[in-house]
Amino acid sequence: MNLPHLAQKLFNTPLAIHPQKAEVIVSSLTERLGITQIRSAMMEDDDEYFSRKARKDSGYDVLEGIAIIPVYGTLVQKLGTLRPYSGMTGYDGIRRVFLTAVNDPEVKGICLDIDSPGGEVAGCFDLVDLIYAERGKKPIHAILSENAFSAAYAIASAADKIYVPRTGGVGSVGVIVIHCDWSQHIKDDGLKVSIITYGNRKAESNPYVALSDEAKAAIQHDVDEMGRLFVSTVSRNRGLSETVIRNTQAACYLAAEGVQMGLADVVASPDVAFQELMKESGVI
Repeated sequence: MNLPHLAQKLFNTPLAIHPQKAEVIVSSLTERLGITQIRSAMMEDDDEYFSRKARKDSGYDVLEGIAIIPVYGTLVQKLGTLRPYSGMTGYDGIRRVFLTAVNDPEVKGICLDIDSPGGEVAGCFDLVDLIYAERGKKPIHAILSENAFSAAYAIASAADKIYVPRTGGVGSVGVIVIHCDWSQHIKDDGLKVSIITYGNRKAESNPYVALSDEAKAAIQHDVDEMGRLFVSTVSRNRGLSETVIRNTQAACYLAAEGVQMGLADVVASPDVAFQELMKESGVI
């Protein structure tokens, strides 16, 4: 896994992800990376290899007329591959694969095969709106192999139906930003960082200094705005009031409770759920 790339995707970026997953990632990265190691792009040889592979691949498998679109691991805006890679799935790949499946005459139904704690906010809701807009053309079912939390749940909510296994979970309709303050660590190492900017707020959320009250308020404002978008999107997709969604306070729910809340439709194993999708698609 390209840890520097993932670190840049994580820190100071609005995320729609299960909070425990965020803690695990942060803990892993802080143990294995210094802040100066973060860079902006994936290794070029990996990108080139997987781009070549993607061009030969539709990005989904077709089983009995059903397109199976994998949505696994941490979700990011741009990954450059049609399928999950190195524990991540890109919204860019899901978009291309989904549109191809919608327009594929051999595909009678679409299965969003989901097991993900969520990921980036950037790009998520545009993808969700796209999937929602295609409802009615072909049956679209979100079939969870285990969990769909936060951004992954946003994607699942765009489907016609959501199936969750008994031990699976749904929800976490919320947004989180993680700011890492490295100032004390830098001081202990005997280093001094000078930041020169044009504009007083240019570097207000940088990791080299403690977060100011003004910077914290600005981040909170953005988080609140994206949280409201998340709530309204799920409300539309699931036919639930915004008050119901908001009152969950981004909690996660096990299968049966999620169905009771209206966040999912049926508690069922993936095999049973797939059979139901085949029936609704008219292939059996």
